[in-house]
Amino acid sequence: MSQPFRIGLLGRGTVGGAFATLLADRADDVANVTGLRPEITGVLRRSEGDFPTVLDNADLVVELIGGLEPAREYVLAAMRAGKHVVTANKQLLAEHGEELWAAAREHGVQLRFEAAVGGVVPVVRVLQESLAAAHVERLHGIVNGTTNFILSRMAETGAEYADALAEAQRLGYAEADPTDDVTGKDAAAKMAILARLAFDTPVSLSEVPYEGIEHLTADDLQYARDLGLGLKLIGTAERVDGGLSVRVHPAFLYGAHPLAGINGPFNAVTIESPAITEITLSGPGAGGPQTASAVLGDVVSAMIPPASTPEPSQRLTLVTDVKSSFYLHVEVADEPGVLAQIAQILGLQGVSVKSFVQKGMGGDARLVMVVHPVLESKLFAAVEMIAGLEFVRTRPRAIRVIDEEF
Repeated sequence: MSQPFRIGLLGRGTVGGAFATLLADRADDVANVTGLRPEITGVLRRSEGDFPTVLDNADLVVELIGGLEPAREYVLAAMRAGKHVVTANKQLLAEHGEELWAAAREHGVQLRFEAAVGGVVPVVRVLQESLAAAHVERLHGIVNGTTNFILSRMAETGAEYADALAEAQRLGYAEADPTDDVTGKDAAAKMAILARLAFDTPVSLSEVPYEGIEHLTADDLQYARDLGLGLKLIGTAERVDGGLSVRVHPAFLYGAHPLAGINGPFNAVTIESPAITEITLSGPGAGGPQTASAVLGDVVSAMIPPASTPEPSQRLTLVTDVKSSFYLHVEVADEPGVLAQIAQILGLQGVSVKSFVQKGMGGDARLVMVVHPVLESKLFAAVEMIAGLEFVRTRPRAIRVIDEEF
């Protein structure tokens, strides 16, 4: 008979319920691997249980209530009591990760969080273990399944943003309040965690600039197809001039990029390092059963514990002004001298055009171009100047382009 391993479950919503079901189904398999049989010995939710009792009767605590408080209080209390913790709470780790990892090290317990980033994609474990000795240069990630589904539907059907969002909500890929997803905040929290692991330096959510997808139109995706581009919400973390840039924004990709073919509610992360060149991990990015699978994997890891997340060994300067290619969409009145004035402004800021198309004529002309890599501050300065021209009908749209093929 296997010895019991007691689990306290905080939160029993969609993921918590799926985890409880999965644990019951796989308990025999886990017992065969670890020699311990996991069982839920206490549950805390609004209508059930109290935290002290759940904690007293647990060897490990699974935190799935979300948010910052009381999740932070409960996680710290569990680790101070010598209990391992598994969490899927990316906001908690992005805001208070250093405090929590320090507590895990101090009390000799595990804090596992694979399910916090990428759903079932095992990027956390790969960065912490498989690539622990690699000198990572850059990460690109599609780490929010909701926005990836929306952009995929806009590209496939020509739907506008609002219609694609409504479809995502009907299918359960988007919450009733999708704000954190569509503004990029959810992806920014995940990128803060990945950057901390990949670059061994503290990164908090407040240090990650992010943009969402609410302003994108079906026209942008249609015109981009003419230029051989596809649109994704991309999180990037990369070394820049001895520092670190971490950011989230919509970006166009050429077809040969490994993330270009990731569609629907899927996540993927591309990791680049001189030691490995490039690898891409992909899989379902959301859903109760998928997230529950990642949580159970962490529980098994904590039952056979490796070392906890180490203290960071350096503190890199975070860089915010980086070079990027851009897609630029300008709606103008088709008058003599329009192109010359726009070209002059771009030239003054050191912006050169890689490819260009014009759509429409007369008062409904659109200039769509891709520019070569330039400092973002230079491009945005040019956009401000172009927006002030009399013949420009609406504010120009600038979307980053990842101008690389693998």
